Amino acid sequence: MTIPFFDRRNMNFVLNELLDVEQLTRYNYYQEHSQETFDAIIEVAEQIAREYFYPHNAESDKNEPVIVDGRVKIIPEVKEAIQVFAEAGFFAGHHSEELGGIQLPWVVNQACLSIFQAANIATSGYPFLTIAAANLIEAFGSEELKSRYLPPMLDGRCFGTMALTEPQAGSSLSDITTTAESTPEGHYLLRGNKMFISGGEHELSENIVHLVLARIKGAPAGVKGISLFLVPRYHVNPDGSLGEHNDVALSGLLHKMGYRGTTSTALNFGENGRCVSYLIGEPHKGLAYMFQMMNEARIGVGMGAAMLGYAGYLYSLDYARTRPQGRLPGNKDPQSKQVMLVDHADVRRMLLQQKAYVEGAYALGLYAAWLVDQQKISPDEQVRRDCGLLLDILTPIVKAWPSKYCLKANYQAIQILGGYGYTREYPVEQYYRDNRLNPIHEGTNGIQAIDLLGRKVSLFNAAAFKLLIREIAETVKQGSEEASLKDWSRELHQALQVVEETTEELLEVQEQVGMEAYLANASLYLEILGHLVMAWMWLRQAVVASRQIESASASNRSFYMGKLQACGYFFRWELPKIQYQSRILRDMDRTCLDMKDEWF
Repeated sequence: MTIPFFDRRNMNFVLNELLDVEQLTRYNYYQEHSQETFDAIIEVAEQIAREYFYPHNAESDKNEPVIVDGRVKIIPEVKEAIQVFAEAGFFAGHHSEELGGIQLPWVVNQACLSIFQAANIATSGYPFLTIAAANLIEAFGSEELKSRYLPPMLDGRCFGTMALTEPQAGSSLSDITTTAESTPEGHYLLRGNKMFISGGEHELSENIVHLVLARIKGAPAGVKGISLFLVPRYHVNPDGSLGEHNDVALSGLLHKMGYRGTTSTALNFGENGRCVSYLIGEPHKGLAYMFQMMNEARIGVGMGAAMLGYAGYLYSLDYARTRPQGRLPGNKDPQSKQVMLVDHADVRRMLLQQKAYVEGAYALGLYAAWLVDQQKISPDEQVRRDCGLLLDILTPIVKAWPSKYCLKANYQAIQILGGYGYTREYPVEQYYRDNRLNPIHEGTNGIQAIDLLGRKVSLFNAAAFKLLIREIAETVKQGSEEASLKDWSRELHQALQVVEETTEELLEVQEQVGMEAYLANASLYLEILGHLVMAWMWLRQAVVASRQIESASASNRSFYMGKLQACGYFFRWELPKIQYQSRILRDMDRTCLDMKDEWF
């Protein structure tokens, strides 16, 4: 049978009906494209994902990378899949024609990449990190660095990583100790240790480019003294050929509960004093540059979480439709035929919960990608500015909300399969393990919450927050014009008011209570704003569905009814949580803050 892990119909709905991505082709940069080219590229992505990525998903999980004779050994199917990915042009697709790309809109590119994430999140990690690293080099690297390193990266011959974390510092980047010392030749010699570096060592490509945060000797303390360096695994000669090893040593592999096919490494830079590195941009501005890659990766983590949740949902749905078990509560005849799992109301509850989480998260992830396109190419300066503001405030939510709630979706997928769900003969337990890493990846969800409440909400006199409120209010207005959506529109309007008032109260008392108390319940604030945004995504989808349903074919009518029912679930079962959560925030509750170490 064909294993379900991806829903093309829903992708088409989000891209074409919700976001109307074909409208992007009116811009000169995308004018060579059309709906037909978008569909054709997505078809290629789906074919490669099914034929080359999905088949070894379980195999790479069971046979994770190991060190043999000092080199990392990975099952051969991983390299084969990435080579096909590269030959199809997915490393460079969104780049300009001058760089070998086809100027594909980022939102369509992200839709393609989401299929690979659903098929095999671990193998996808290698090219996805490389794509983000290449984007950073293109944005901030010197012309020499771009000419030397971008071509092999966009060809898939050189992979990229981001090296931030250090053993003694963890998430506290202000405490990193990796140092860089300038040389008369114009480069720097790097020395330090990094860990949890995904894709940090392997034999999948001819070279690896590490983007490393470090301090130039004499730099100021804290984040203000951090610079960004490009560190190749092997030196690259002016003609593009590879030179000697660059004193980057693998000190060990880290063994994770999920994402097992992606190497997680501890690396030592400059053990022998010969690790040559190249400064990207200006000194002491490295964290600002790295945030481009980090934010791109955060959105990627959110999309990956959504796709793992989606794959689990589709598998458990298929299982529930084909697995006979038990009888309905009103049937007392043990001789009667068993019903399918999907006929039980509680199973439908678990399926509906998954659908509400994963399809809402998926719509949010592609909406964020659509904002990236608008920010890049809109001729209207105000539109570009607004899209940037929306991305600022939505990025923590795009990362954290799916990585929490799509993990809950995976939990329900296991529950539906019952005893089979937690055996390795079925994929849902692996989806859960893979997804459990995402609340930690690219800044823990707690860090995202602190970033959201501590910085993003108040940024530029709360400009991003106010804009988000206006965008949601506009959808409320559209929904209120549809007779079937009036109640939901009213409920979202009420939730919007609660969140707006809660935010205003928090901002007013910030200086009075101090930052520690202000941010003590930041995770709860991310919850209420995240739920508000997700309800917004669902009402947007419901507006489209309600306008199409009367003229739809039988199969499309069922699809739109599913959208409306999932929206109803979210509004009845999830949105009301904002009310009591906001009370805790408004009360500046100190329960967690006042807990003492010795009381545990």
